[in-house]
Amino acid sequence: MSANLKYNPKDVRARVSKEEWDMRVDLAAAYQLGAIYKWTDLIYTHFSGRVPGTDDFLINPYGMMFDEITASNLVKIDENGKILDDPLGMGVNEAGFIIHSCMHKARPEINCVIHTHTRAGVAVSAMKCGLLPISQHAMRVQPEVTYHDYEGVALYKDEQARMARDLGTKSKAMILRNHGLLSLGRTVREAFEIMYYLDAACQIQIDALAGGLHNVQVMSDDAAKKSYDRLSMEDSPREGRDWPALLRLLDRRKIDYRS
Repeated sequence: MSANLKYNPKDVRARVSKEEWDMRVDLAAAYQLGAIYKWTDLIYTHFSGRVPGTDDFLINPYGMMFDEITASNLVKIDENGKILDDPLGMGVNEAGFIIHSCMHKARPEINCVIHTHTRAGVAVSAMKCGLLPISQHAMRVQPEVTYHDYEGVALYKDEQARMARDLGTKSKAMILRNHGLLSLGRTVREAFEIMYYLDAACQIQIDALAGGLHNVQVMSDDAAKKSYDRLSMEDSPREGRDWPALLRLLDRRKIDYRS
């Protein structure tokens, strides 16, 4: 299907609610930041955001690079896979729908899901030891990380129940074995922060293991607990500071994500 590159962003903004538009802007910003932080895998990974007050969610059009995503060209899709609004006419990646619809349905309190195939993330996903408590970055997420074994390319709906089971009811960070990483958040900002620390922790682990597992210092249980308790505080003051700073980064670089 060819892209409708002549669509008018103002038409999209006019037909959606303010709440949906705000979600579109934040999600588009996350895509643009994902391009900067090199979380892309050509066109084959996805970030999704729930349309406030509904079971519908927004996801990237199939065929667009992350740095092409703006608020108005995101695709709106319902939990059953029906496309509700597709300004570019490009559709969505079926594998992306399978994973993201599963996460949103299993966890109704979650409003954003980020999935990546970064080199470090996939490398750790292939390690039997999983994510180790060897860095402060890891301790933002390590105690709540859940795992789902690889079943092949995610194209089969019957895998959704097993994926939701393995995710559990509280985890906001998941490692898909031999595949990649997932982060979940009440907001786009929270999902982005969790993915930032999860991916950084994977990079640190790969670097540390270059000297052999025997040479890696695992932190004490007490230090690990104290670090996690502090870093995972839901009322942390950083919540009001890091996301605006990241948006200013995009604005300084004159990156269009708001249109």
